Amino acid sequence: MAEVYHLLNRGVDKRKIFLDEQDHFRFIHDLYEFNDEEWANNGTYFFKKYKDIGHPYIQERQPRKLIVDIHSFSLMPNHYHLMVSPRVENGISLFMKKLNGGYAKYFNEKYERSGALFQGKYKSVHIIAESHFIHLPYYIHCNSLDLLGINWRNRNIKNYKEAIKFLELYRWSSHLDYLGKKNFPSVISKNFLNEYFDGEIGYKNSINNWLRNLDIEQVSSVALET
Repeated sequence: MAEVYHLLNRGVDKRKIFLDEQDHFRFIHDLYEFNDEEWANNGTYFFKKYKDIGHPYIQERQPRKLIVDIHSFSLMPNHYHLMVSPRVENGISLFMKKLNGGYAKYFNEKYERSGALFQGKYKSVHIIAESHFIHLPYYIHCNSLDLLGINWRNRNIKNYKEAIKFLELYRWSSHLDYLGKKNFPSVISKNFLNEYFDGEIGYKNSINNWLRNLDIEQVSSVALET
């Protein structure tokens, strides 16, 4: 098994760090742009008019020299989750420094604020046991169910079809890409997890079964939520 880490960072005082669609798209861009050993030229990226905000434009650039493989991610209003593997020495710390610093600069300039955006150093847990690893992608992707106001971690879901439908409509994670719906395919490295999921159909079936049979004790040591 590759060296895998679960990373989480949240806004200072649990403040929201994604206030509109542009913020979400910007962070997705940063996941891509800052995952490079070379200097990242933030000036190559911009959004079109707000009515066309769903279509970011990225100029052509040289192939990236990846710092990490991003296996899965999920953005929540005041925090984010990443599942990554380092490609270079100190790859995790290097990538997170670029990612958090770059996004904080964008956010502070846009909203005319100063000071720290994130609540200290990011949280990190090294996934060693395969029994923990197999649960982590599902846990990360299901985090958006918190927005439905349901206690899914304790399997208190009255309508599973509604929960599954919500996940399929939530753009700000890698869940859709693993279902075979191109959302942000250039950001993630799918091959590693696809071997465990047995492809897109396998992933769809397994995450549905995982959600129905979740035992929170199986992921408590790697969840990073406390």
